[in-house]
Amino acid sequence: MTAYLIADTDVHDRDGYEQYKALARPIAEKFGGEYLVRGAELRVDDDDLWSPTRLVIISFPDLTSAKAFLDSEEYAPVKELRRKYAKSTVVMVDGAVPS
Repeated sequence: MTAYLIADTDVHDRDGYEQYKALARPIAEKFGGEYLVRGAELRVDDDDLWSPTRLVIISFPDLTSAKAFLDSEEYAPVKELRRKYAKSTVVMVDGAVPS
């Protein structure tokens, strides 16, 4: 079942974050990730609980693959770059739709 990794990112060092982006994408793709949204224009309708800044949405074949990407040894130093150059909230969600 398809799963989605959704990241809301507030970048405070654009040059450094470009380095992160260049390194993260091939690792995500190695785990079956496909970038669907990356920093596109936002239109927020309601923001009672959350006011997004910059969204990235990556689809994965399943939650196991998404988690394997986030927890991989290969991504660990790259994740630290993200943390250095931006603040973010990252969530994974199963794409299952109840019948």
